[in-house]
Amino acid sequence: MDDTHVEAFAEAASDGIAFDGIEAAVEGGRYAVETTAEAESTSIADLDGLAASYPEYISNWYFWHAKAPQAEPRWAYLRWLENAESTPIPDRYDQLREGLTTTWGELSITVTLDEDDERVYDLRHVDDTGTDADSLDAYDDPLDARTLAKHDDRDRYRPLKTAPTLQSGWVFPELGPTELVQAVDFFYPATISNWHREREGELDVSHWRDTVDRQTGIYGVVKTWDRGDGYEHVNWVAEACCDDSQCLKRREWQYDDETELDVDGGSGKFPCREPCSLVIAGARKWTKLEGEQSQTYEFELTPSEKEQLEAIIDAVADGEADDIREADIYEGANRYRARFLRAKLFDNDENLGGVETEQ
Repeated sequence: MDDTHVEAFAEAASDGIAFDGIEAAVEGGRYAVETTAEAESTSIADLDGLAASYPEYISNWYFWHAKAPQAEPRWAYLRWLENAESTPIPDRYDQLREGLTTTWGELSITVTLDEDDERVYDLRHVDDTGTDADSLDAYDDPLDARTLAKHDDRDRYRPLKTAPTLQSGWVFPELGPTELVQAVDFFYPATISNWHREREGELDVSHWRDTVDRQTGIYGVVKTWDRGDGYEHVNWVAEACCDDSQCLKRREWQYDDETELDVDGGSGKFPCREPCSLVIAGARKWTKLEGEQSQTYEFELTPSEKEQLEAIIDAVADGEADDIREADIYEGANRYRARFLRAKLFDNDENLGGVETEQ
């Protein structure tokens, strides 16, 4: 064990230590130590005896007081990663030597102990859990996470950082505690701080009405969605944008302080405290579209064609259209079947059923 760890622990013991299952104090020139694993207090005369008797407890104390970031949200997050509040040190160190893996959105985080009992963090995409690190692109600078988060696996820009579209194929194999939380913050900004605020009962939620009342300029039109028909409209917005398939946050905002939305808020580990800019932008467009007057259009469809249109809408809405192979001819959203339906039902001006759209 590093002498620095023991010396720092012994110095702190003069003021008394009670942390993670160990209590230590200086009594009559000796160190009085008790752990949850022992029934009686032990009196130790020197630093060598202290290090030999309680190496894991001392190493753990030093890490949390001298190496882990001391900002409360980050400190709490790192302890959560290794179940520190519920797992005693002997058991926890056994688990850490094997590697403890936790998911955070689409991130897989594994904390292990190296040969010196120092914590090392492996950060990668959940789809790459268990993949040999040598077959992944390796990074060591947390800033690289910001670049990786910009585009998905098809190199498309990701406007929503918490969308379940994070690209895979990379790894940060040996991050320290500070670098780990920095990288997580670059992948998912503010999720650690909001997670911690929620745990502490301090999450400041801005509900739909509060948020839209602040909108100005071109977004001010969203304010027209009042408590009447607007309530149902907001449910549609939340169902469209705030589902687990679209965003990894768990929606905590409602219509207002007194009115919950009907749709589920998702199951993510980190909360969403207010409608995001993407939701507001979508709501602006839908507000304008919902202002149109309804028209009646008549089309003739076979039962199979109606079901195919439903399948196409479902596939596009759920992001599954690209997963349907050309050979899957029995799938309603199959490209060739969609092209056949277009050839049959659209006229030369691309009007469905030859019926022009009335504005």
